[in-house]
This record gives sequence, structure tokens and C-alpha cells, in this order.
Amino acid sequence: MSNAPIICFGQQPCGFFPKRFMYAKIQTARRLQQEIGGEIVIFYHDSDHDPRETRTILRHRKTNEPAQLNFAVASKIQRKFSPLHLKKIPADWQEKTVLQLPNYIGHPLIDVFKTVSAANVADFCLGMYRRMGLLDGIRLVRSSDPDFRRAACEVSEFFVDVPHEGEIVRARFIDGALKLHEGGDSFVTLPSAEFTKEQISPTRDSRLRWMQSVVHCTHYVAGAGEKDYLRTEETPEITFITRDAIDRSDEAYTEICSGTGVSPVSF
Repeated sequence: MSNAPIICFGQQPCGFFPKRFMYAKIQTARRLQQEIGGEIVIFYHDSDHDPRETRTILRHRKTNEPAQLNFAVASKIQRKFSPLHLKKIPADWQEKTVLQLPNYIGHPLIDVFKTVSAANVADFCLGMYRRMGLLDGIRLVRSSDPDFRRAACEVSEFFVDVPHEGEIVRARFIDGALKLHEGGDSFVTLPSAEFTKEQISPTRDSRLRWMQSVVHCTHYVAGAGEKDYLRTEETPEITFITRDAIDRSDEAYTEICSGTGVSPVSF
């Protein structure tokens, strides 16, 4: 096994233009790579199901007022409960969004947006991040990958991808039952079902150890919020690095990195 550093950062799909805090993670990882060598890995947590993760905050080019844009999704069940890699995008969403974008960004990035073709939310985000040049030279690991899930360690806190009302939903496994969180203290209990490791993804609190059991990183770039819940004591072999500070961290990053070729991306 190589002793070269493995610099990792984790990120859910976080908007069709990525949030600025994701850009800060990438820049922190690249700076660290320049200092110590090794490779950079993004743990792309596309198993998450929260539609709020992909809100894209853009500022109006004339008024500077912020606006929130997001994906349209094929059904209400998908929107609330399906993993991001299974939230299907309606055929007309991209075209309708293109009509809004000139209020917020210039034509070079709009042209990039037009070239991305993907059936689901997670793939569309990934296509944009790649086309913007943000992931050049970075190895991708996806939490939805069945091979990854089979190789990962077992965790006691997890979600399970199961059928529900004609869709695949991400149900929390709690006290031996599969439950969907409706909000507040309200849960819907689903019928019992057999499941395998290929259907399991971790909770927020179990995610680090689950990821590390496959990635084996030496360094992890943590976001400001991550530091509050990461169970760092479970992975003493990792050196944790706080991502660089960036202003307006929740807003969209809308620059195209230099040296990026223009070629269609599809999934």
C-alpha cells in the first residue's frame, strides 16, 4: 500500500452551481496537496435526500438581491424522500432555468450550463462541477455506488433505500423499523423489509467512519459545520484541516476555472 497522502473532503450535491464553501474546501485541499503531495478525493455524498442541499443562491446582476433557485423534481415523494441520485429532473427544467439565468450570471457560464445533460439531481450537479473545472485531478468516490457500499464497514446508525409508493425512498432505520421523517416529531413507519448493504447509507454521525473504511484518507478538509458533529475520536489516523474561510459561503460559486475544455457532459 502506498504511503502517499490521501487528502479527502466530503460534500453533498450543493446546488447546480456549487456553494462557495465547496470551492473553499477544494482550494484548501489543493493548497495542502502542493505542500505535502498525494492525491485529492471527493467523497460525493449523493445518497443524501434533503432537497434543501441543492438550493442555489444567486445575486441579481443589477439589484444585487439574492434569489434562491432549485431543481424541479418529478414527484412530491421523490422531492421529500428519494436520494439525490434518484431525484429525477423534469425534461423542461433546464430550458426554463436557462431563461432565468441572464439575470444572475454571464453567458460563458450559461453556455456551460446548457451543455450538461443528466437525468437526476446528483448527476447534474456533478456534471456542472466538472465542466466548471472544479474537480480536475480529483478522484471521485460516490456514497451511492453499490461497490462502495459493499466494501464499507457496518454502522449502527443508517438509512435504507426502499420502495415506497412507486418510488425509492431513503428511510431511517430506528429501533428495528424503517421510518420517514415528515417534519418535527412526525414520522411515517414503513412496512418491514429485508435489505442488503447495497441499500444502506450512513447518518450524519456515522458517515465519517463509514467513508474512512473505504477511502483510508490521511487528511480530511472539514467544513465549519462539520467540526461540530464529526466523531474524530473514531478515526485517530486522520489529520483534520479546517477549510479556508470564504465570504458569503452559502451563495453559489459562479466562476469557470481556467484551462477547462468545453465538451458536453452526460450521464
